[in-house]
Amino acid sequence: MKQLEVWRRRARWYGWPLLGLLVAIWASLRFSLLEPGPPSDPENLCGIFREHTVWYDYARQSRDKWGTPIATQMAFVYYESSFRSHARPPRAILWGFIPWTRPTTAFGYAQALDPAWRDYLEANGGSWLTVRSDMEYALDFVGWYNRLSHDRLGIPLTSPRELYLAYHEGRSGYASGSYRSKPALKSLASRVRARAFRYDNQLQQCEQEFQCWRWYQFWPFCSTES
Repeated sequence: MKQLEVWRRRARWYGWPLLGLLVAIWASLRFSLLEPGPPSDPENLCGIFREHTVWYDYARQSRDKWGTPIATQMAFVYYESSFRSHARPPRAILWGFIPWTRPTTAFGYAQALDPAWRDYLEANGGSWLTVRSDMEYALDFVGWYNRLSHDRLGIPLTSPRELYLAYHEGRSGYASGSYRSKPALKSLASRVRARAFRYDNQLQQCEQEFQCWRWYQFWPFCSTES
């Protein structure tokens, strides 16, 4: 009995610090170390999904929920972050050698800005576990943002160039035509469109590989119809 009481006192004494350490380790793994690196062949959507199959699941969930085609979502991520989970804009350099502030608060796969991300969390009931460095939430954010652009500006969800212009400039900027005086941005939006169409052509050749691919996914609870 005496030994049992000793172990109980030790558990009370060490329990909370140990729990805190375990939570810190879990958070480090959850938000950084476990995020996959960029795909080895970002030019081919089939190769991307073969390397990171769960990304197809996330993109399809976002498409079914918000309407943005899978290829368009992935084209956005290609140009926003090059598929880097913790991407940020480069810092400005002060006096030629001192790293200074970043030009924006963009972060993660979708390069979502802090205000837009807060709006997304508020609108969708997100928690502290909903992070921009997670592809699932990044693609859901892209789908959500594009859906609002469609609803408020009338941009078709099948028009990746216009969706990207609204994504980059914000909906008010797009409505005012701010992009018209930015030839580099218009060129980038055209490249997003070309990649989205190219990704879509590629996906048509391989999408069935990623549908109902888990052992527990079977008809009638899973459909291979995209």
